[in-house]
Amino acid sequence: MSDFRKLSDTMFASPQIGLDDVATARDLGIALIVNNRPEGESPDQVPGEEIEAAARDLGIAYLAIPITHAGFSHPQVSALVEAMQSADGPVLGYCRSGTRSTLLWALARASMGEDPAALADAAANAGYDVAAIRPAMDALAAQAGNGN
Repeated sequence: MSDFRKLSDTMFASPQIGLDDVATARDLGIALIVNNRPEGESPDQVPGEEIEAAARDLGIAYLAIPITHAGFSHPQVSALVEAMQSADGPVLGYCRSGTRSTLLWALARASMGEDPAALADAAANAGYDVAAIRPAMDALAAQAGNGN
């Protein structure tokens, strides 16, 4: 059963998805699925290559930006920024719980100059807490010219 949580008009986050969820994503107009789980993180996860094949069969783009226990890096943030900017519609990010996908989205949007407080509110409305990365969000937003 899908648990897609709307972060914005262009981004959804979800706990681990299955093959049936790919069709649900298509029905919602999702244009790109971003896998934020490293392969083999859990024995019960659907392999990324299976999600990718199902997505491509339904005309949905797929991208893997794995986030490990090591945390977030600038290349990961940049990769999501680029993916969001080039997507032909809404993006669905998924990981074990949806938290890493939400945190990466918040960092990416902050790096694009969005207000960290508004991003934190949007994440909270979807059931996610970005407090752990709030200083990084503030720094990225300040670098982008929005020090709110």
